[in-house]
Amino acid sequence: MSNDQLLDTEVRNVENTMETFTFPLQFEFKITSIANDFRATDATGKNLGYVRQKMFKFKEAISVFSDESKRDVLYKIDADRVIDFNANYAFTDAGGKHLGRVGRRGAKSILKAHYEVFDTNEEKEFLIQEENPWSKFFDALLGEVPVLGVFTGYFFNPKYIVTRGDGTQVARLSKEKSFFGRRFKLDQLSEMQKGEDERLLLGLMMMSLLERRRG
Repeated sequence: MSNDQLLDTEVRNVENTMETFTFPLQFEFKITSIANDFRATDATGKNLGYVRQKMFKFKEAISVFSDESKRDVLYKIDADRVIDFNANYAFTDAGGKHLGRVGRRGAKSILKAHYEVFDTNEEKEFLIQEENPWSKFFDALLGEVPVLGVFTGYFFNPKYIVTRGDGTQVARLSKEKSFFGRRFKLDQLSEMQKGEDERLLLGLMMMSLLERRRG
């Protein structure tokens, strides 16, 4: 049995550390891994999960583990189709319960990131948009320059704003100045109800994987 099969079958009951957390949160990508992996922690240093994107998949398949041992699965995020700009990514917990989804909105996301988070009733809860798309453009451009590209994480750092339908700003995800641009910070801007913060965090985890790959 392959490692991926073992990861798929070994889903155990563990304490869900993502049910309660303290802002701001940190996403720190593991640059020593060939996979697109990162660790999420809260303001107290509490470990919220280890996010791993499976390699060589026609459809995106993400597992959120309790820690870097990758033994215990907390959540799964799966695409509904082969990768494209209109893909939706469904959230499920360790027991397979549907928690909601995040969708990337086609042409709107080509130059400026545009994602929508939906609850279990398919009601749109949040809109996630890039605040300054030129930051990511120049960040990716500098990354192609020999020698200077190593330090791209210290120059242009994109930010993503999360809003409700009425325009209320809920949170902001910012790429922080760091070697190789491997750290992101999530700040809360207004209160969220129970369940909303969990869905938003899963949506931003998925978005971070997709957007970091784009530049």
